[in-house]
Amino acid sequence: MLRCAVLDDYQDVSRTMADWSAIADRVAVTVFTEPMTDRLALPKVLEPFDIVVAMRERTPFDQALFAKLHRLKLLVTTGMRNAAIDLDAAATAGVTVCGTEGYASSTAELTWGLILALMRRIPQENALFHDGGRWQTTLGRDLRGLKLGIIGYGKLGARVARFGQAFEMQVGAWSRSLTPERAAEAGIGHYPELDALLADVDVASIHLVLNDDTRNLIGARELGLMKPSAVLANTSRGPIVEEQALVAALREKRIAGAALDVYDREPLPPRHRLRGLENLVATPHLGYVTENTYRIFYGQAVEDIAAWLDGAPVRVLAGA
Repeated sequence: MLRCAVLDDYQDVSRTMADWSAIADRVAVTVFTEPMTDRLALPKVLEPFDIVVAMRERTPFDQALFAKLHRLKLLVTTGMRNAAIDLDAAATAGVTVCGTEGYASSTAELTWGLILALMRRIPQENALFHDGGRWQTTLGRDLRGLKLGIIGYGKLGARVARFGQAFEMQVGAWSRSLTPERAAEAGIGHYPELDALLADVDVASIHLVLNDDTRNLIGARELGLMKPSAVLANTSRGPIVEEQALVAALREKRIAGAALDVYDREPLPPRHRLRGLENLVATPHLGYVTENTYRIFYGQAVEDIAAWLDGAPVRVLAGA
């Protein structure tokens, strides 16, 4: 019988989010619920497995790791894109990589949860409420009439923009692929340059893919363009924003606040410099962590494994 490792199932829900009985007679499944943080020990942990199911980018698979996993033949990643997997190295190692679909609205909804929490000071007031502290200590800010700037106008950016319109915000976007005509069709403003967006908006929200062009796209210079009353939201990938520059801007109150769901290093160390900043609202990369999304992730992971076992792999990203 083949062996399958399900990695980084932090909530221990993979066995209840999908019906694994379709492969139970051919595959023995082992679930790992703790983060795979020890890279030196990882090859030994994974060496016995023929199949691995990876949760998004929580555990990187690079050339060095593939070279040590001699039994591995199938790697399933949740989602159809995973920057933490070296697809060329997988193909060279003879490993088939398959993906899954996702649930489009999850991250966009969390983005607005974070923005609302930041603007209305919900975490602070909630903590005081449960601690029996003072009643009403903060002044919130209304969204209506404020300028929302979308950085990256793909599917997620467009969805966040529509939510902003529902709040009656003035919505504009910058993206390398966004044209004035497309922006006009969506009823939003078009910023030809990122600098112009950052200098103008009250809320800037990032929705970009992390690559060589977007890594450290927003650093000290770009944050310096923002108004002192403006806030920044990032639910895409941590390294798009230069972390030290953001920490400095928040500590020195050069921007009013930030809302984050993504970080340079995950899980974030307990004593990390981002922790404890009073003008930061943050969540531990929850954008895709919903029941609907996980049912798709794990359900299609089982489909991927079954199809590969039958010699007809589906949603193939590398190998065959």
